[in-house]
Amino acid sequence: MADSKTNLKTVWYGNTKGNGRIQVNNLETNIAIPEYYGGSGEGAEPKELLVTSAVACYTMTLVAMFETRKLPVAGFTMDSEALNSKEEGFKIIHYPHIILSADATEDQIQSANRAIMAADKGCTVGNMLKKADVQIDIEGKVSI
Repeated sequence: MADSKTNLKTVWYGNTKGNGRIQVNNLETNIAIPEYYGGSGEGAEPKELLVTSAVACYTMTLVAMFETRKLPVAGFTMDSEALNSKEEGFKIIHYPHIILSADATEDQIQSANRAIMAADKGCTVGNMLKKADVQIDIEGKVSI
């Protein structure tokens, strides 16, 4: 992978009850300290941004695999959830659902199932999070 540099611009308004704005290339979003930490809660919090990054990486990796494998994808959706507990630590679960066209072969169905797991291994953001002891689980489904 080539070296890359990303420049972000952040502006903050007020104190801990205030909020801010982060801007980078094609993303601009509000940020805020969560209410449970005494903030306004009027923007994305760090964990939400972290999970969003993991979701985007996994999604884009999986979509690239659809193309590489020439899968007849008619639709793709995914729900994800983040759990934080003292017992299990921080955990992200992705629930990808791939809908293949009605003429998909058994080989293509199996290839889609393999892609669901391979995308987890190929996602650079997810791999960085795993090195930081974040557990990432995939519970995918392929249908016609």
